[in-house]
Amino acid sequence: MRNIMIFLCIACMVSIPITPVMSANQGTVKLKLSSTAFKEHASIPKQYTCNGKDVNPPLMIDNIPKGTKSLALIVDDPDAPVGIWVHWVVWNIDPSIREIKENFLPQGAIQGINDFGKNAYGGPCPPSGTHRYFFKVYALDTLLNLPPHARKADLEKAMKGHIIGQGELIGTYKKSRFGF
Repeated sequence: MRNIMIFLCIACMVSIPITPVMSANQGTVKLKLSSTAFKEHASIPKQYTCNGKDVNPPLMIDNIPKGTKSLALIVDDPDAPVGIWVHWVVWNIDPSIREIKENFLPQGAIQGINDFGKNAYGGPCPPSGTHRYFFKVYALDTLLNLPPHARKADLEKAMKGHIIGQGELIGTYKKSRFGF
């Protein structure tokens, strides 16, 4: 009897169709994020860093999927000595915006607090070595209800389950040995 029960259990497991679990990014559209200031994996010009004007570079967003209600943007540095350092957090960017101009925040967009403690863009400012800066854009199926004192973790939590597309642009920066 015990052998029959084991056989039936195995037979049941074999006949049950198993559906794969979708990853969080599966089924999302690949957005194209680019800049006229620097190319993918190239050096970010000094004017967009703490050694220059410290203003955001121009960014172009293409391939925004139908049904996008808002865009969000995160800029961070995974090479910082203290862990990931957040340089810019922005949400509720109108999806009709295809370009974020230099030193410009699109009307209606909200900036959260970066790791410099400011509601603003804080450019690359590595203490040493060459760091990578990830500019990440997200197409969302909703507007987000976050206060201006929200941080990257708050934004990521609010975006969960609402991302319908995403893209990335990586730039690098290294201070000269003289600090400028």
